[in-house]
Amino acid sequence: MSNEIQREILLSFFKVHILHHAAEEPVYGQSIMQELRRHGYEVSPGTIYPVLKRMEARGWLAASDSKRASSKDRLEYTLTADGKKVLEELRGKVVELYEEVCLHK
Repeated sequence: MSNEIQREILLSFFKVHILHHAAEEPVYGQSIMQELRRHGYEVSPGTIYPVLKRMEARGWLAASDSKRASSKDRLEYTLTADGKKVLEELRGKVVELYEEVCLHK
C-alpha cells in the first residue's frame, strides 16, 4: 500500500480505531500500533504518536501522565466527552459507508 493512501485515507481509519479503543480503556502508542498490526496495518511510531497528539489537541483524548515515573514511561490517553461525541457520530457514518461501499456493489 502506498504512503499516499496511508496519509490520505488510512489515517482517518486509524483515528476511528483509536477513539473506539479509548472508549473501552486507556490507550497508549504501542497498544494502538499492536492493535492496528493485528488488522494488517504496518504503522510506525512516527505515524501514531503525532496522531495521538493531534487528537489530544482537538480535545478528543486526554493524556494522563500520573503513572509516569519518568518521561520514558508510556503516556496513556483516555476518551474525553468531546471524543465520545465524535465517536458516536462516526459510528453512524461508518455503518452508512460500509453499507454503500460493501453491500451495494
